[in-house]
Amino acid sequence: MAKMGVLNSDPTVRARAAELKKELQRLVRTIVDDEDYSIHIIDQAKDALCALRELKFNKRSTATTTTSSLKLHEAVSCPEEFKCPLSKELMRDPVILASGQTYDRPFIQKWLNAGNRTCPRTQQVLSYTVLTHNHLIKEMISQWCKNQGIQLPNPVQYGKEEGVTEAERDHFFSLLEKLSAALPQQKEAAKELRFLTKKMPSFRALFGESVDAIPQLLTPLSGSKSQSGVHPDLQEDVITTLLNLSIHDSNKKLVTETPMVIPLLMEALRSGTIETRSNAAAALFTLSALDSNKALIGKSGALKPLIDLLDEGHPLAMKDVASSIFNLCIIHENKARAVRDGAVRVILKKIMDGVLVDELLAILAMLSTHQRALEEMGELEAVPCLLCIVRESTCERNKENCIAILHTVCLNDQTKWKALREEESTHGTISKLAQDGTSRAKRKANGILERLRRAVNITHTA
Repeated sequence: MAKMGVLNSDPTVRARAAELKKELQRLVRTIVDDEDYSIHIIDQAKDALCALRELKFNKRSTATTTTSSLKLHEAVSCPEEFKCPLSKELMRDPVILASGQTYDRPFIQKWLNAGNRTCPRTQQVLSYTVLTHNHLIKEMISQWCKNQGIQLPNPVQYGKEEGVTEAERDHFFSLLEKLSAALPQQKEAAKELRFLTKKMPSFRALFGESVDAIPQLLTPLSGSKSQSGVHPDLQEDVITTLLNLSIHDSNKKLVTETPMVIPLLMEALRSGTIETRSNAAAALFTLSALDSNKALIGKSGALKPLIDLLDEGHPLAMKDVASSIFNLCIIHENKARAVRDGAVRVILKKIMDGVLVDELLAILAMLSTHQRALEEMGELEAVPCLLCIVRESTCERNKENCIAILHTVCLNDQTKWKALREEESTHGTISKLAQDGTSRAKRKANGILERLRRAVNITHTA
């Protein structure tokens, strides 16, 4: 007699199978009856089938069973802010787009892979397409799921793309081999790898599966001591491919720790076409999402060419460069490196020229916790510039960053109190912010006013 299957012997599993079958019927009916069914419906049906298969063979795949279970729960009471604007479902891997909007990674990635370069919700044109983890929302969703008794699936498993075929895998390795051939073959292979890693996440993942794949990609650039002898199109395609595969979270550590990657990105920052230099900066920004990578990139000396490129001020590269510097300076040791490499002077000059003020003020506020940075701000007459921004800007975040810097200056350099007192006496700038600013801005502004009042009282007493 045949062995009894698990679906017949376990009441819990039988009930689970019944749920999945009911869900599968609904999805198949939608696919058959509705001409406008989405790809996501097919994915859901596939998930349900996979879950049934796992149950049949008693392989409890956490990703598939939990995904289906989650679908049964999330429609009931999932808070709107936890739903992806594209899928209308609970987000498993929330990421922030350049527009500041949050989406579930698989759905916004499909949107970008289709060639779209606008935010689906705001229609804002995107200055870059790098996706950043929204750790706050992820933590809030995890807590909500815990309270509801729901297990959130692993985002890597949930967002897994269709695997590559054997033919595609063979083609991938043939392209890598061409990178060691003559220049025409190198250029052809690099251009195709750039295209494939942009359009197909599965090709990005392939680089993580082979120990030699990234060194092979770098072969055309690592053969000479200087990239000045490398064909500019070839350099651009290789550097951009590095950027594309760095978007894949599982690749970030591997890419950064591959010995030649950071030096070649630094060289590209100095000597490539402006698009190559911009993409090299974007790659460093993407890789620096991991704290361990921030330290490694900083130790490698990458901040200096980034600051030099910022100083040059090419509009195409500025945002990527500023984003990279900001990310790297989140860890303390990189703040010291940035200050040593001249960041304060370059940033203040750009701010005074009205260039990329929002982003650069955020970096300056971060650097203001470093003593030497404060001294340089004093030497470079930063205080009048910052007070002017507080007085005239309509951006609350810029005012907040300015007053935070001024508060630190006030605590560390009494010679600047006169300028603060004169600004307050003439325009009431600090008092206005203490009344109307953000909560942090109010706190910093009141701290400055208290210092100034105490200084006046001490003078009168004396």
